[in-house]
Amino acid sequence: MRLKVGTVTTAAVTADWRALFDLPEGRIYADAAFMTPIPHAVRQAGEIGLARKSRPWELSRASFYDEVEALRAEAAALIGATPGDIALVAATSYGIATAAANLPLQAGEAVLTLQEEHPSQLFAWIRAAEDAGAMHEELPRPADGDWSAALLRRLDAAGPRIAVLALTPVHWTDGATLDLEAIGAAARARGIALVLDGTQSVGVRPLDVRRVQPDFLTFATYKWLLGPYGLALLYAAPHRQEGRPLEEHAFSRRGADTLSNRYGRELRFMAGARRYDMGERANFMTVPMTTAGIALLRGIGVDVIEARLRQLTDRLAEGAARIGLRAAPHRAAHLIGLGGEGFDAAAAVATLRARNIHVSAREDRLRIGLHIYNDERDVDALLQALAEIRAATPR
Repeated sequence: MRLKVGTVTTAAVTADWRALFDLPEGRIYADAAFMTPIPHAVRQAGEIGLARKSRPWELSRASFYDEVEALRAEAAALIGATPGDIALVAATSYGIATAAANLPLQAGEAVLTLQEEHPSQLFAWIRAAEDAGAMHEELPRPADGDWSAALLRRLDAAGPRIAVLALTPVHWTDGATLDLEAIGAAARARGIALVLDGTQSVGVRPLDVRRVQPDFLTFATYKWLLGPYGLALLYAAPHRQEGRPLEEHAFSRRGADTLSNRYGRELRFMAGARRYDMGERANFMTVPMTTAGIALLRGIGVDVIEARLRQLTDRLAEGAARIGLRAAPHRAAHLIGLGGEGFDAAAAVATLRARNIHVSAREDRLRIGLHIYNDERDVDALLQALAEIRAATPR
């Protein structure tokens, strides 16, 4: 049953959600953009998997497929895809590298990324552009904070033809957002491939691939999906499912799930995006943990989570503005970056940590990532600490 914030008090919702985690009283964890704590149910799923690996004589061929397919189905339902559209990969960078290896890029064309882009999205495209004799172009941060408008203007401006838009729906430094549906439509109208890194948004911000229509979308599991480290998911659009994987192994070949004592030499792949699976993707701990984390989020409802986190970050942004700290004007509900005159974000992180308040600094901004275990008390304690830091800082 999905919880509705409007039908219960926010205190009851928060209490229920916080109880899903092993969070000590008095510790404020507001750094989900770095990594989230693991819920009890996700940890239990991993412990069950560890016990299975401890008894390998109980494993069968199906053990390497059943849980993998269950995860495909859960991940697909999260983003409006089908299970066959989903591949299991090692990291966001692995998913981006797969996309870069399978998208055409000609000499003289350009790949466009945002300024201050995360390396997992950035480095593969720099390399791909170099190899193709193409260009890598960074879109400067717009003065008004409207990345979407700036990006759409660039598509109609003079300059090298953009062949690939390599973007993040939510900027990892400060939570600034993109209008994905408008950008997706503009990309399709111009024959531009769209590759998304959803690591900082999938799970807490609705994204439907049927509406956005990216060529590839990849996202790690250890942040907003409440899952383990060392696993990511890759969506490949149906017209991108005949490409070449980064690895060659037996488990993604036709009939491999029925083999018992002979591997054979079948070179044809299973249907869909399964060809892009990494080797040893059937990890008995991380796969069921990820499935459990996504199931928890879907059980609550991504839209419900987003609405609740919007309440908290609005409260945070309003309080921060009163002490001279600004947030991005077009920002996500779950991730917010604060900066201001004379504010040392890195020093603030250390001061806050000494008070058991955990946040990050990225590109001179104080990055705060809230999730379902946070509440108004966390926000107010953080604002009080920031006010004291600001009062002690000469300006």
